[in-house]
Amino acid sequence: MENKFIIAVYVDNQFGVLTRVTGLFTRRGFNIDALTVGETECPEYSRITISLSGDGYAKEQLINQLRKLFNVKKVEVLEEEEAIKRELALVKIKNNKETRGDVLSAVEVYRAKVIDYNLDEMCVEITGDPLKIDAFIKLMIPYGIIEMCRTGIVALERGTTTLLQKNT
Repeated sequence: MENKFIIAVYVDNQFGVLTRVTGLFTRRGFNIDALTVGETECPEYSRITISLSGDGYAKEQLINQLRKLFNVKKVEVLEEEEAIKRELALVKIKNNKETRGDVLSAVEVYRAKVIDYNLDEMCVEITGDPLKIDAFIKLMIPYGIIEMCRTGIVALERGTTTLLQKNT
């Protein structure tokens, strides 16, 4: 059975590390749904957050292979109920007087923000849980999405636990 899961990976913040990590996924035939990477609280390290689908056996194999990579310091699967997940999307939507009120009402309900506006289109920034963003996008389709860009998921564990505190 295929499940979605999120893997957090602490790596050395060096040239080529991301290529090695993503190459592992390619060689194993995994399709990455979303990938984000950025410097951590310690500039020597980056945190890669990877969202993908697979069965339990494939997930364990992948984690074991990631742990063998030289520049990888820590690998953990973030459990759905123990993770805080957020994403950012920019959505450019057609703007006309017939639908403007409905679109602006949806922007308010979803706690999004209009960040660019002209007579023909508006660009909306929305952040939050990926399911919230999916719902907003689905709602905007009939109004005419011109262009869209999503960042991918970033995630942290709830509470006082940190990735580096956990035992592997």
